[in-house]
Amino acid sequence: MSACVPARADSARTKHVHPPHSPPPGGPRRFRVAGADVSAAIAVFLIALPLSLGIALATGAPLQAGLVAAAVGGIVAGRIGGCPLQVSGPAAGLTVVTADLIQQYGWRTTCAITVFAGIAQLGLGCLRVARTALAVSPAIVHGMLAGIGVTIAVAQLHIVLGGTPQSSVPDNLIALPAQLANLHPADVAVSVLTLTLLLLWPRLPGRAGDVLGKLPAALIAVGGATAVAALTGLRLPKVDLPSWSSHALASLPEGPVLGLVAAVLTTTLVCSVQSLLGAVAVDKLVAARPALTGRVKRSDLDRELLGQGAANIVSGSLGGLPIAGVAVRSSANVAAGAVSRNSTMLHGVLVVIAALLLVPALELIPLASLAALVMSVGLKMVSLNHIRTVTRHREVLVYAVTTCGVVFLGVLEGVVLGIAVAVGVALHRLTRTRITHDDVEGVHHVHVRGQLTFLAVPRLSRVLHQVPHGADAVVELDGSFMDHAAYETLQDWQKTHTAQGGAVDIAGRRPGTRISEPAEVDGCRCRPWTPWRNHQCERPSKAPAPGTDRPAAAGAPTGESSGTTNASGTSGESGVPGAHGAPATTGATDQPRGHELARGISAFHRNTAPLMRRELARLAREGQQPSQLFLTCADSRVVTSMITSSGPGDLFVVRNVGNFVPLPGEESGDDSVAAAIEYAVDVLKVRSITVCGHSGCGAMQALLGADPAGTRTPLQRWLRHGLPSLDRVPADAAEDGRERPRLAGRAPADAAERLCLANVVQQLEHLRAHESVARALGAGDLELQGMYFHVGEAQSYLLSEDAEGGVFELVRETNLTA
Repeated sequence: MSACVPARADSARTKHVHPPHSPPPGGPRRFRVAGADVSAAIAVFLIALPLSLGIALATGAPLQAGLVAAAVGGIVAGRIGGCPLQVSGPAAGLTVVTADLIQQYGWRTTCAITVFAGIAQLGLGCLRVARTALAVSPAIVHGMLAGIGVTIAVAQLHIVLGGTPQSSVPDNLIALPAQLANLHPADVAVSVLTLTLLLLWPRLPGRAGDVLGKLPAALIAVGGATAVAALTGLRLPKVDLPSWSSHALASLPEGPVLGLVAAVLTTTLVCSVQSLLGAVAVDKLVAARPALTGRVKRSDLDRELLGQGAANIVSGSLGGLPIAGVAVRSSANVAAGAVSRNSTMLHGVLVVIAALLLVPALELIPLASLAALVMSVGLKMVSLNHIRTVTRHREVLVYAVTTCGVVFLGVLEGVVLGIAVAVGVALHRLTRTRITHDDVEGVHHVHVRGQLTFLAVPRLSRVLHQVPHGADAVVELDGSFMDHAAYETLQDWQKTHTAQGGAVDIAGRRPGTRISEPAEVDGCRCRPWTPWRNHQCERPSKAPAPGTDRPAAAGAPTGESSGTTNASGTSGESGVPGAHGAPATTGATDQPRGHELARGISAFHRNTAPLMRRELARLAREGQQPSQLFLTCADSRVVTSMITSSGPGDLFVVRNVGNFVPLPGEESGDDSVAAAIEYAVDVLKVRSITVCGHSGCGAMQALLGADPAGTRTPLQRWLRHGLPSLDRVPADAAEDGRERPRLAGRAPADAAERLCLANVVQQLEHLRAHESVARALGAGDLELQGMYFHVGEAQSYLLSEDAEGGVFELVRETNLTA
């Protein structure tokens, strides 16, 4: 047997041995916590400690239950949950639900309900239905939180005044006058001090305010009130933490089965929705955070639901409050720079340490201070920003009904009532259709706003028959749905009206919902900026006559060579989409010359002009005031308004073959370009001039293949203005040692692209030679920009001249809403 053959069958699976001169592999990796996570955990802990005690006080649960929930939420939900930076614990949104459960079933049964709610959350997480919870209207969620906030604030107001809250908002409101007549000065003084510190601490001025403002206002407010109460010797109720040995744990639930099931469902719903919405909000905060020190994954909502369920099971079993994601602590965690779930878990560990070692200090906290803190949290839950949002989206009724339902009936009842109202509002919007008829200069406009269903057919028919026989009519459909009954009504009326000598234009409909039109436009379904071939629709052409050439394929590209623009392509200069609806050049001989242009204009009049008329009328009154001169090639594929997202009046555009700027005073100069430059700079006062080249430029190809001894046609004489650009890119790019204009991230694809980039830089130099441009540049009133547009990739590059030779850098997408 050869020595090279393994002696054992399993020797091929022997473990790799480290080289003899290298250190042996290390042991298991150490658990490390980033410094950012440590600082974030401390910040969240300082916020969570007083809030947990305050929420426990507001629910009527043992104060230790708030600490248990905070610790379990940090450790269990932080470890298992799918949103790494969301901090879970006792939430203000659960206060009313928990308080009702404690009053109705007692504390130990409430803990059992929390356990069963956690089991239900685990089941929902396994079914992967987490995103279904996001289908709840935001108006309902905001209304629910606002109702809970009002309930909390009204209840805690009694403790702030030195009394005891009642079981419901109506009872608290009824008892409020008597409470105001029997104030406790010590409680009121501590509460006012707490609220004052909460309000003023984040607004400390100067450098000291920047440093001290990093401490949580909640901790400073409660700590300051506690210190003042201790130093002045005020006698008032304080936190009472019984021994952990007497801490109440969960027991078997007692009560009516249906009531317990409803309680479990309510707890599950509130905990799940608040946690999932909180996870989505945390993702947005993380995405908006600048200069991340570590990458944070997006939330896995199903896993987050599993983590919340596990946390509620553990918290309920240990005698803690129900757990959900908490917005205040989560936002503080993100703002503090946390980079992993370690910050959430470490905050839970700090809560455990405080609950075991800081009991004497915690028992100095006045209950009135905690009540004032929780009352301020409740008031913040009634967000003016949310009210403005639902008002803007016409959902204020849903918000108001949900809020009032939660305040006067309860959380579950208020949410169900809000859902019912939201469904009713949606059905009302679906069936509500406004149909108007106007006579404008002899043209009858029928405007349909909303969904066109069979319910609106009687009104539609009545309005359509108000249009006189033989009159011109325009029917504008402003909606996204039309059922069969409405379609047939509109189609029958159109045929009848057309047969009686009238004309009908159907405008504003979606592609694919075509109503039959007169023969000259039948078959066209194009609308602005839908896919097209040279802005023309495909139409079948007549069969070619025997012996003749076959016509070109429908939609074959026409007018794509440099220096040409098709009829509809020029409309892009004003920001108006091209005229969709003109037939493709198919070679058919049955259409009169100029028919495509007329069809394009007709489509503009029908589809775009009604939308643009008011804006164009304003421009007609005020005159043109463009912000920049845009000088580009006449190539039909370069639509300036589209690639710059500009509209009428924004750009003063000059187009020519090769985007050349002839030098002033040359024998072969071109006064038309010079005149446009002078007019734009001296009369229109543009602030910038852009020279834009593009890929696949025919002028650059012609320059590369030009014959110096050839016949001087007009085109060849014009291309002479590009010879200086040709001199910038010799065959050997390194022969003179100069850097050449280039694209960032890749080399030019070919000689034509290299010449195109050099041409942009060269034409910018020609611009500086014009007297008006030089004068404006010297005064600082004008800037020059170079641009390259890659047609095939639909990407634009801007010239950065900081680097030697000039580099064209890709324009990145930006968040315009930020």
